[in-house]
Amino acid sequence: MTIWKSLVLPTLGAILVQAAWGQGDPPKARTFNVTLESGSVTVLRLRTGYVTSVRVPEAVNAVVLGDPGAFKAEHSETEPQLVFFKPSSVKPAKTNALITTRAGHAISLSLVSEGNSERGGAVDYILEYERPRSFLIEPIRSSFLIGETKSLASQAPPAAKTEGKEKDDPQPPISAPPDSALHWEGKELRVAVGQTQERNQEMTVGFSVLNSSSRTIELLPPQIQLSGTAKEKHRKAIKAEPVAIKDYRINSRRLGPGESTEGVVIFERPAFKEARERLLLEIAQAEAVDRPVLAPIAFVSPARGGAQ
Repeated sequence: MTIWKSLVLPTLGAILVQAAWGQGDPPKARTFNVTLESGSVTVLRLRTGYVTSVRVPEAVNAVVLGDPGAFKAEHSETEPQLVFFKPSSVKPAKTNALITTRAGHAISLSLVSEGNSERGGAVDYILEYERPRSFLIEPIRSSFLIGETKSLASQAPPAAKTEGKEKDDPQPPISAPPDSALHWEGKELRVAVGQTQERNQEMTVGFSVLNSSSRTIELLPPQIQLSGTAKEKHRKAIKAEPVAIKDYRINSRRLGPGESTEGVVIFERPAFKEARERLLLEIAQAEAVDRPVLAPIAFVSPARGGAQ
């Protein structure tokens, strides 16, 4: 019996160790490069116990997570171009993330985690964004979600129109209504939606921004989102989907105390929405990207030239 134990038990122990080692094998690691493109969303595959690093070609200003309870994002001033993502839950989860840079650009990510699953899927270790070839000779663009955008901070107040339209089919100009006709949202940063026009589901929305604080602020480019609530078992979860912007105009992105500016944003309206969803204009400061002011937009424009 003693001889049997001395032979069999070590063998069993070796088998168990090998089995445990096989289960603990690291997942397939992936490193890849992506060229920054307008309207693109990059998918990152994460795994519990692993960290993913994202390098962008300019200094990061802020990182915002759609579900901060399921994922963590870390950014250090000592490494201004790096952002680290990792799951904070052992359960499978999905969310989106937005990285904004000090130059005013926005980079959109979709985070996917299989939790502590042993299915052997690949995990993204390193993602590195590369500048497009024309990046250095183009004017500074305010967002990678905005196609062919232009900032008119140094130009005269715009008579808004959609670029690319035929000369014989002009868009009527958007002008800001008097303050008495505006419904303001926000406190220190105040936003109001003005005249709205729609043509073949392309919406042109005028807006005003007022700096009611005692300091100078810098505005980020306007964003549009379709926001609402999704009912879950025990609570209501807030969901927000970005709507791609075709163009925008803004008179000035830097406002001193008490100063205001006007602008317009042009986008293609979604074909439909749920009853509890709202179309929102999002305006944020460069120093507080996680606290934007949201102003509701009528889903169907009441203005002349409405839905066709």
